Amino acid sequence: MRILFDQGTPTAIRNALPEHDVRTANQQGRSTLSNGELLRVAEEAGFHVLLTTDTGLPQQQNLKGRALAVVILNKNRGVLIKRKLKEIAAAVNSAKPGNYSVVEIAEP
Repeated sequence: MRILFDQGTPTAIRNALPEHDVRTANQQGRSTLSNGELLRVAEEAGFHVLLTTDTGLPQQQNLKGRALAVVILNKNRGVLIKRKLKEIAAAVNSAKPGNYSVVEIAEP
């Protein structure tokens, strides 16, 4: 599965997704695109999942009919995310095109 990390998504999560082809928006030269443009470009490039920390994306973008899924992390602090790597990987692995899911990352 091809996964695109949005700007602000901790790249250390990549280690929890070894069976996937993971790229960052920055690597793709897409770090300055708006959400709508990023979704469009990601679909055109053949990505299956966008992993983002933008919790407002579902209110800003209609995902119905999209060819990719979106997984949202409600926090991007590496220390907190380390505890949720299995849950993040499960959300990515079960992501369905045109849908989004949120992985809740709570403060200790």
